[in-house]
Order: sequence, then structure tokens, then C-alpha cells
Amino acid sequence: MGRRSPSTRLRAALAAMAVAAATGAVLTIPEASAAVAAGATGYASQNGGTTGGAGGQTVRATTGTEIHAALCGRASSSTPITIQVEGTINHANTAKVSGASCNTAAGVIELKQISNVTLVGVGAGAVFDQLGIHIRESSNIIIQNVTVRNVKKSGSPTSNGGDAIGMESDVRNVWVDHVTLEASGGESEGFDGLFDMKDNTQYVTLSYSVLRNSGRGGLVGSSETELSNGFITYHHNLYENIDSRAPLLRGGIAHMYSNHYRQLNESGINSRAGARAKVENNYFEDSKDVLGTFYTDAAGSWQVAGNVFDNVTWSPAGTDYRPAGPNPVSNTTVSVPYGYTADSASCVPDVVARTAGAGRGLLVSDGSCTPQTPSPTPTATTSHPTPTPTTPTPTATATTAPPSGTNLSIGAGADGSSKAGGTSYGNVRDGDLGTYWSPAGTTGSVSVKWGSPTTISSVRVREASGGGTVTGWRLLNADTGAVLATGGAAGTATFPATSLSKVTFEITGATGTPRVAEFETYA
Repeated sequence: MGRRSPSTRLRAALAAMAVAAATGAVLTIPEASAAVAAGATGYASQNGGTTGGAGGQTVRATTGTEIHAALCGRASSSTPITIQVEGTINHANTAKVSGASCNTAAGVIELKQISNVTLVGVGAGAVFDQLGIHIRESSNIIIQNVTVRNVKKSGSPTSNGGDAIGMESDVRNVWVDHVTLEASGGESEGFDGLFDMKDNTQYVTLSYSVLRNSGRGGLVGSSETELSNGFITYHHNLYENIDSRAPLLRGGIAHMYSNHYRQLNESGINSRAGARAKVENNYFEDSKDVLGTFYTDAAGSWQVAGNVFDNVTWSPAGTDYRPAGPNPVSNTTVSVPYGYTADSASCVPDVVARTAGAGRGLLVSDGSCTPQTPSPTPTATTSHPTPTPTTPTPTATATTAPPSGTNLSIGAGADGSSKAGGTSYGNVRDGDLGTYWSPAGTTGSVSVKWGSPTTISSVRVREASGGGTVTGWRLLNADTGAVLATGGAAGTATFPATSLSKVTFEITGATGTPRVAEFETYA
């Protein structure tokens, strides 16, 4: 765990801001664009893509209650909708609204058990004041051009566990773009994380955003054993005056490129518990221990290239504190499945200053350090079509013939999403059909992993009796997020030989709580 009290530098910076406000030197919010920028980038572009409310009705909201009412007024919880927000959203104007297409709560913007929603600031801007945005059991969400500030978990008023934006419990495909997330201190002042993901949250991108003045920038995974999260991209963001967690990664894969990190006071990118971070073309400035494994002996790894370290200091290594510097080198290799163009680290401070945050006209960079206006997405209509979900075309699908050869899962490692009581991830690779793993519900994932890249070309999933039956699944290359195969009932799948260190069986549907007795892998 990181140190809980905010650093002296964080307090000093906040004090300076308070003086500026007292003298009238406060920030204004420029006129914001009313259009949602062109398509999602990074990992949010994978797994079928992230389109939010495209193709659905567009409505206007000036209160939190009106945001909830818009969600609740849809034909179903998956009917696409774009909600344009203007004004200050706070506790006084955010009430629970009931309906068949929503599950809301007072004192928080609740995006729970829904899909296909865009929340975008327009006009003079949208400020969520002391009010967090909570995404739970939801998919295909876009949040764009808004400011979320001073969300507390203790003191008064409280909201969203102290997270500016928080995601948990089977969340998929979220794009957060051109937002400003800020606090006024650390945990001792009542604040928590600015951008948190946990409990099986995957395929998320944070782009062109500002995160500042907080003890904690954000985390991926809530504990060393909660390793079901991953496939997160962070690009063209400014992290400024943050004590730690920029971000904290527990397991999974993250890609950070063309970000500006300034005044990371205690530690920065904290890769631990098997996490793998691709860190390239970033500018680290006036900071301490910007990359490594911190506050744990459960190591993570990183691939580094093209970064600039400007006035960065490094602490000596210890048992549970292992900075990557003073001369960071790669100790893993991370491949990403999407195309991208990173700006050179040398121009990152300038291009991020001109593009990142709410109220910046949704400007983006074209990879040559030149801000530009993105092409808008198609104009929304007033109809309510239900989109047809799309997924990447798998390289193979299920077959019925059992594979032959040696089961490579025997003796390998295992992890996964939340599990039912009394079950174990290790039961899927012990060769015993009498033991099993079950998810904590009808969906979830379990992985087999090796200490070094292993080539496999087929898998067989064998269910134990007495539980629900798997009705839908995906097989993922956990190193890259690529879909290797899909199917309905559990069984055997073959695919082109693939070298990987971790493979994941993701259950997307079942008649009840399934029981996976063996997750066999073969060359």
C-alpha cells in the first residue's frame, strides 16, 4: 500500500491554488463542443469497439436528476442515448429516478446495469461538483468533455466512495476522453482515487484528460488477488501533483503513451502482482520514482521506449520497493492489438497542454505534435434502434474432437475474476475432474499462465456436474487481448499456434453458476 497522507508538495500546491482563487485567478471553462469526437482509441476500440449512444436519441440535461431521468426514459437498458450535459451537477440536483431501463441512486451519477450511453459536456461546460460517476455491470459507455472535482469518501458530502470516476463488476468498453478529474488533497482530507477500475473491468481508454491535485491518481485492481482487470490504454493525459497511483496496476496489461507526468510526489506507474505495462514516449518531469513496483514484493513488469526523464529522482531498491530507475530498461515485451501514433516525448508537454482536459474543443494530436480538430461522429438521430453487438472476428471457433498430446495446464499457474465460495482457480489445471472453479455468478473468467511464453493451438474446457451450463464463451490471448476463439457450449477449440504467457477462458453466458473442472491447453 502507498503512504496514505498527502505529501508536503501536494499540500503546498493546493495552498497556492487557494491563493489564486482568493485573488480572482480562477480557471474558466471555454465553450465546449456539442459533438462527440471521432471514434474510440486504444483498448476501448477492441472487443467490438466503443460507440456509446451513437445512433440513438440525443437529450439535454442540466441536473443529475435529469441525467437519471434520461436513462430511465429509454425503451430498454440497452437503447442507445447521448446525454448532453451543461451546468453544475451536484448533490442538491441529483436524485434517484426509477424505471425499467435504469438503476440509479441519489448523490452519484449511476451508470449501472446499462449499455450504449454517451455522457458529454456541451455549451459552457459540465462540472460534477463533489459528485462522482459510477459505472457498474455496464458496457459501451463514453464520457467526454466533463469536469469531476472534489469527490469525497469521508466528510460531507460523500459520493462514489471518493472516486471521481469509478468502474467495477463486469464492466466492458469504456472510453473516457477530454475530461478533467481533480481533488483537493489525499485520503486524510477525505478523497480517494480519480480513475479507478476493479472487479473484472476491461477494455478501457483514458485519453486527452487531466488528473491533478490528488493523493491517488487511480488503480486497476483492488487487491493483489483481484487480477481480473486489464487492457487499459492511457494516452495524451496530464498527471499533475499526484502523490502515487499514476496508475497502480495489479495484474493485466496497460499501455501508456504520450502522457505528461509532472509532480509525481511519491511514486508513479506502479506495476505489481504480475501486471505488464507498455510505457513509451512519455515525458516525466519534476517527479520521484515514476515507474517500478512499489509497496509490495509482488512484482510487475514493464516495456519502456522513447521516454524523457526530466529532473526525476530515484530511491534505492528494497524488498518491497523497486524503482525501475535511474536507468529504466525493459523486463517484458507487450504487444497491443490496435494501431496508434505516439507523439515524440519531446513535444508531449506542449501538445498535451493544448489538447488535454474538458473545455479544450476536443482537440487531438495527429502524431506530429500538431493539435487538430477531430472528425465528428455521425449526427445522432431521434430514433431508438438497438445496435447489433459486434466482436472481433475470432481466428477459430469451437470444435468437438478432443485434442491429443500433453495437457500444458498441469503445473501451470492460474487466476481469474471473482470466484464462488469454496472454489479455486487452481482446480482448473490440477487434472482432477472432481474439483472445479466457479465464477461468482453466471459470467466470469479463469486463466492459465506460464512463467515464459508457451505455444498452444487448442484448448479443452471440461465442466463438472451439479452446476449451470456454459452457453457462451470467448478464449483470449491475455498478453494482447486478441480473441482466439468463441463458442456456445464448453468443449474443444483449435486455432493457429500462438505463443503467449497467459490464456483466458471468459464465460459470457450460462444457465446458472457453471463449474469448470479443467481448462486444458495443448500444443
